[in-house]
Amino acid sequence: MDDDFDFPSASNAADEMGMDEELDLPETNPVIKVGEEKEIGKNGLKKKLINEGEGWENPSSGDEVEVHYVGTLLDGTQFDSSRDRGTPFKFKLGQGQVIKGWDEGIKTMKKGEKALFTIPPELAYGESGSPPTIPPNATLQFEVELLSWTSVKDICKDGGIFKKVLVEGEGWQNPKDLDEVFVKYEALLEDGTLISKSDGVEFTVKDGFFCPALAKAVKTMKKGEKALLTVNSQYAFGEKGRPQVGDEISVPPNASLQINLELVSWKTVSDVTNDKKVLKKILKEGEGYERPNDGTVVKVKLTGKLQDGTVFVKKGHDGEEFEFKVDEEQVTEGLDRAVKTMKNGEMALVIVQPEYAFGPSESQQELAVVPADSTLYYEIEMVSFVKEKESWDMNAQEKIEAAGKKKEEGNVWFKAGKYARASKRYEKGVGFIEYDSSFSDEEKQQAKLLKISCNLNNAACKLKLKDYKEAVKLCTKVLDIDSRNVKALYRRAQAYIQLVELELAEQDIKKALEIDPDNRDVKMEYKILKDKVKEYNRKDAQFYGSIFAKMSKLEQQNSSSAEKKEAMPMAIDSKA
Repeated sequence: MDDDFDFPSASNAADEMGMDEELDLPETNPVIKVGEEKEIGKNGLKKKLINEGEGWENPSSGDEVEVHYVGTLLDGTQFDSSRDRGTPFKFKLGQGQVIKGWDEGIKTMKKGEKALFTIPPELAYGESGSPPTIPPNATLQFEVELLSWTSVKDICKDGGIFKKVLVEGEGWQNPKDLDEVFVKYEALLEDGTLISKSDGVEFTVKDGFFCPALAKAVKTMKKGEKALLTVNSQYAFGEKGRPQVGDEISVPPNASLQINLELVSWKTVSDVTNDKKVLKKILKEGEGYERPNDGTVVKVKLTGKLQDGTVFVKKGHDGEEFEFKVDEEQVTEGLDRAVKTMKNGEMALVIVQPEYAFGPSESQQELAVVPADSTLYYEIEMVSFVKEKESWDMNAQEKIEAAGKKKEEGNVWFKAGKYARASKRYEKGVGFIEYDSSFSDEEKQQAKLLKISCNLNNAACKLKLKDYKEAVKLCTKVLDIDSRNVKALYRRAQAYIQLVELELAEQDIKKALEIDPDNRDVKMEYKILKDKVKEYNRKDAQFYGSIFAKMSKLEQQNSSSAEKKEAMPMAIDSKA
């Protein structure tokens, strides 16, 4: 199957529809044990398993299957046998090339499986039979062994490209639009005339190559897969065809093609920042599944180049070690973010647009000056990395210490004006101590103070970043712990003012002044609030005053128009 859908079982479906009774639905591919016989579908077809097959896949409609079979009547009279002929029988499944009982039964088989099918006349040769060997209304038995099948897929679901797998590929992954694939192909007209051939060509999937069919086909292929494509003209060269190109002959209008295609390999290209401004192309796959996170110390080999090939930085080579801490602004943001997607031993090319590099400014680097608005090309190898300890690997005291460390790191970034980075540190700090049920009373008290401090500082970051709704949430979390926290009331009031929730802001300010009447910051914020209220009242007065003025003017115009109409003489009917 091309698409994997999770269908409910018959019993689940009955439950969802509110039915109490069991549905008596026929099984189209029941589980059968060796020696057991079961009905398939609802037309009387029976299958008895003789030998189990291998794997879990079954052939699909359109696939080319190869079988050995022996056909007999119910009395044991043999009327046909591929084994006697010594040649397996091949046909396309589900295309009406064989009796219906075969089409329905063989699609339930696995490779290497042997089964005995009992096929009623309605699914065999019916009332007419097949003289002279098969009488009318005969029930037939076929011992069938499924030797193999070749998958044939309508990959565009419109009959435009049929793909017949000749050699299965490895693994389960397929190339994506940004990936660079390396293929071999041979394209022929229907009469066998060679049009184009390559023993190796690389292209980006989304850009395509030769004709549209290649890009569409490779997205369905696995590494090492070989396939035969039957391509209709709309996925070849269409109504216009293609003129001669070099040594390659022309393609006539509306021509269909046969293309032998092999997906040799591909390089995975990922959009690190989801805006195509930092792209990472894997040159060599890494090991394992772990990747660095914020705070990880990574050791890398790094070469940075400009578009013209000028090397501006080279580190970690010739026995020299180069390491840096992720998310500490020790390298460009684009490289920082790309490194977080890498595995141990991975080698990659990272292309960083100016927005994630040095932007509109010129930058003096180790080996060269990087001009303003430069796109950077980093060749990087992940030698090793040491991740920060995760909270689930820490005891209570380690969690408290880690939270305190993150708070201090956040404070450093806040003072440097890096509010987004500071916010991440405060959030990470709270994450370490969020669940404190296993803490002692003393540890709970320490965790409580840290939660309050980190959330308050984070709220200050959110105010600087103009994320006022998040600032409100963070202050509310603090007030849930300490309802008389003046800083939380003050900062929430600041956020409410920006969100024009003036009544809520006034409530928080008044409560803060009740707790700390001499707090200068709160008093200043109260003055700002009063000024805002006056400003909004003035704007409201102007707005509604303008509306009333327009309405008054309109009423005067309507009144004047009515008077003019009344002053006009009555029209005289000249025919009276």
